[in-house]
Amino acid sequence: MGKQITLFFVLFTSFLSMAQKKNESFRLHIKKTTSPIVIDGVADDAAWKDTEKADDFFMVLPMDNRKATEMSEIRMAYDDKHIYLIATFFNTTKGQNIVESLRRDFNFGKNDNFLLFLDPFNNQTTGFSFGSNAAGAQWDGTMFGGSSIDLNWDSKWISKVVSDEDKWVFEMAVPFKSIRYKDGVKEWGINFSRLDLKASEKSSWTPIPRQFPTASLAYTGVLVWDQPPPSQGSNISVIPYVLSSVSNDLEGESSFDKKVGGDVKIGLTSSLNLDLTVNPDFSQVEVDRQVTNLDRFELFFPEKRQFFLENGDLFANFGYSSIRPFFSRRIGLGVPIRAGARVSGNLNEKWRLGVMDMQTAAVDATGLPSQNFGVLTLQRKVFGRSSIGLMVVNKESINYPQENDSITALYPKFNRNVGLEYNLASSNNMWDGKAFLLKSFSPDDEGNGITQAAHLEYKSRKWNWRIQEESVSENYRAEVGYVPRNGYIKTQSFLGYLFFPKSGQILSHGPTLNTSYYFNEDFERTDNTSYLLYSFAFRNRSSLDFFISDDFVELLSPFDPTRLGKQELAVGTKHRWNAFGWMYASKPQSLFTYTFDGRLGGYYEDGNRTSLTTELGYRFQPFVSLSANLNYNRIKMPAPWNTNEFWLIGSEVDITFTNKLFFSNLFQYNEQSKNFNLNSRFQWRYKPASDLFIVYTNNHLLDPYNGRTWSLTLKLNYWFNP
Repeated sequence: MGKQITLFFVLFTSFLSMAQKKNESFRLHIKKTTSPIVIDGVADDAAWKDTEKADDFFMVLPMDNRKATEMSEIRMAYDDKHIYLIATFFNTTKGQNIVESLRRDFNFGKNDNFLLFLDPFNNQTTGFSFGSNAAGAQWDGTMFGGSSIDLNWDSKWISKVVSDEDKWVFEMAVPFKSIRYKDGVKEWGINFSRLDLKASEKSSWTPIPRQFPTASLAYTGVLVWDQPPPSQGSNISVIPYVLSSVSNDLEGESSFDKKVGGDVKIGLTSSLNLDLTVNPDFSQVEVDRQVTNLDRFELFFPEKRQFFLENGDLFANFGYSSIRPFFSRRIGLGVPIRAGARVSGNLNEKWRLGVMDMQTAAVDATGLPSQNFGVLTLQRKVFGRSSIGLMVVNKESINYPQENDSITALYPKFNRNVGLEYNLASSNNMWDGKAFLLKSFSPDDEGNGITQAAHLEYKSRKWNWRIQEESVSENYRAEVGYVPRNGYIKTQSFLGYLFFPKSGQILSHGPTLNTSYYFNEDFERTDNTSYLLYSFAFRNRSSLDFFISDDFVELLSPFDPTRLGKQELAVGTKHRWNAFGWMYASKPQSLFTYTFDGRLGGYYEDGNRTSLTTELGYRFQPFVSLSANLNYNRIKMPAPWNTNEFWLIGSEVDITFTNKLFFSNLFQYNEQSKNFNLNSRFQWRYKPASDLFIVYTNNHLLDPYNGRTWSLTLKLNYWFNP
């Protein structure tokens, strides 16, 4: 029966995927120029006079059944080394352009902006995005999954924005060596997106249904080259760094450190890249935002280290967000990374490859051996936009500082995962789905388990529904992954509908019913959550949601519901409660913005929990952006827990002197973990992708804990092409 269901799923989804590209008729021709183009935000270069124009944009939001009211014009050209683009955005709605700051990779929804989406393989699933807000802050990222963008990726390119009362103009030059594409291909997928908050309008060169982001590669047009783009030839980048730092530990002892290392990028082909790293350092990476943790399971924090990010979807997107066979933050966690290598990219228009190998050092004090992490991932495009993927993950412990039974039990000799998955993406983007199977291997039977899952989702303008099932065996282990829960079977579904009033302040409103049930491996219910959400979206881009929920939990392990080190609830105890809440977000056009979320209702042991969260923001555009986050929790339970109140307060001051000179300060106070944290980071991008960082961090443990750690780091890196 299971095989018949799987066969039906594959046949049904393959039928959905096989269709012609939606916006094939939207074609922009790009010609080679021999005239120089100066990137100054002024369209007076002779090369622009003989270019085709993309204009007459379609409105996507607030409604996708008409042309845009804000006029836009795009022109493109190229020479032997660069792709050029100039975009002119006319202001039909008068007023000041709205931007947060000059910070790179800005928040899309809070800035007037332009984005370019490039699909060099025309596979409608992967690509690159470049753009700018109306003040000149750059945006760049790699595209994956048909519409997702990883903004942690950085590349070398230049741009300039010039504005006046009637328009703003964006001009850019992207080196061919900064992106990946296949030699000899004359047609790329392409689209252009504009967000104008003054008019509360999002528009696109090609028509896109409003339920999808303008980044949807299924709806790109075609960039037609007069001849194939030039071959990249030798493409080698060397990115060395030097740093010095001084730090002070909990015992008050100071230390001084000097470090040298770097990365090398080698283009094996025009679409396949080899990355090498020696003695990498990530001291300049943003610190994690603290959270109040009332969950029974491990929290997830995203990867931010640059080496792991290009084509990161090949490694990070296998499985589900809560069933990841590979999670790169498991590598180098509290231990130095000695060296690493990675090959990633497109083999051709059908195949993508990712291979990674990382080596960490041993730690004599704890008995942690040096470890090798190897990953192989292979992806094959099928049925138009869908794909089949293979992943192999291997963690090997070698050179134990000391070897005995207790050490090898703590640090097993190996852990391996092998998996297959099928990803559905229909040609019109309305259907998506996934089915995968994973098997783990460890030295003992306790680590030899299986996990599998599948889902199917449909999204139209009015309807959105999803069904999902997953199971993780008790003895499944992914030591280089993120699987916070074992030994369960889960079913989940939701159904949503939207109404669209013809007039008034409300743009859309409607309910969503969501249910999830967990069972043990004997199919006995252990917990479930059901909630009804009603959402309002307003024409000024503010939003309001209300929900009511019903929860049931049977504890499978001891749990302190306050996470304050108090008594734990016993295994097998059963808990049920109801709650209601709301979420409000103000319109992003205002200089002062705010959100206000709340949750009131029951909690474990017939207790009560009140949770209130707000985020306040104010900007002195475009140079200063201020924000404050406040989270308050009050938990009232019988003795010995009694009543507990704790705050989480965060404040950020982001100063952008120019679009190359940044100074950010993050203050965080977590009453639950008794920690005060300060992180200040100065960044000067003195050349494209080359930076000077000065980073200061301070962690202060509050009573009943004691101690303080701090560090000051100076780091310089330089990206050059020999």
